[in-house]
Amino acid sequence: MKPCAIDLFAGCGGLSKGFIDAGYEILVGIDNDKAALATFKKNHGKAEALNADLSLPETFDRINTIIGNSEIDVIIAGPPCQGFSLTGPRNFDDKRNKLYLAVIETVKTYLPKGFIIENVPGMATLYNGEIKDEILKRFKDLGYNIICKVLCAADYGVPQMRKRLIFMGVRNDIGTPEFPTSIKTPENYVTCRQAISDLPSRKEDIGKEEDVYSSLPITDYQKKMRGNCEVLFNHVATVHKQFVIDVIRQVPEGCNYKALPDGVGESRKFHEAWTRYHGDKPSKTIDTGHRNHFHYEYDRVPTIRENARLQSFPDDFVFLGNKTQQNRQVGNAVPPLLGYYLGKKLLEIIRKGNKYDD
Repeated sequence: MKPCAIDLFAGCGGLSKGFIDAGYEILVGIDNDKAALATFKKNHGKAEALNADLSLPETFDRINTIIGNSEIDVIIAGPPCQGFSLTGPRNFDDKRNKLYLAVIETVKTYLPKGFIIENVPGMATLYNGEIKDEILKRFKDLGYNIICKVLCAADYGVPQMRKRLIFMGVRNDIGTPEFPTSIKTPENYVTCRQAISDLPSRKEDIGKEEDVYSSLPITDYQKKMRGNCEVLFNHVATVHKQFVIDVIRQVPEGCNYKALPDGVGESRKFHEAWTRYHGDKPSKTIDTGHRNHFHYEYDRVPTIRENARLQSFPDDFVFLGNKTQQNRQVGNAVPPLLGYYLGKKLLEIIRKGNKYDD
């Protein structure tokens, strides 16, 4: 029997996808983004997609109806950091902190064998680390061994320099948490070119939601992302106005707005603005928009599929909703490959205290 998990603040389900690949059964994903939940439902087999507010007590009744008699072995969650109030750690129970409080309450309710919580790296140093320390304390008080660390997705085979703060908790009677060992180093990170060079250029046409591949996969990563997929989804190019193309064309590979001539791109002077990926390096962190980053070779922003590849979503993972919604789903997601290695390591730990049939 596979261990069962639920996903809080699931979004489109990047973390869930990784856990499924690691051998878990996902029972339900909870969020309040309808488009993201539609994507979750399409790509997670029998898992239910629940549109609910996790801060409301009645949400637990709805979860219980879905899971029935199944035991929740693992809880995974990616609560938005915006939930924290500006009153600081002295008022951790402020209602504006309800997102994290909801995760703590859910763990308290189901007492899973383990859990994974993901957030932005800045959470580790917020209020000089006092928020992080309070989170650690609360889970320890619930009976969990817990550790946290900022992990880089590129270390786990994701072609992206995405850093995230990860909490791993394991119930005291089960064992001790431990993060998975890196499988890549900066010398052999998967690069943008290795990730997406097999996808159609879209120079002559913008493509369509369901299309065909124009070439065979070249690299091991491309073969992994394609799997047995025969249809190319979500690879639709943005149609830029000529003056935008002219600006993009002036950004050298691996550079940003700072490399533009004086007077060009003046309206977008912030760190990630007008950034062209470098073909021989992992990408920058994929964001929720789609106009800050450019393809390493072509004078356009990346397609949904290109960014999904850079997030390690396989090609048969189909994104629903309009383009803005799809970009938000891809940018907000935990890379499935990072989720896979986290899930695999957590499963290894909890299997030492509990027996599961493969």
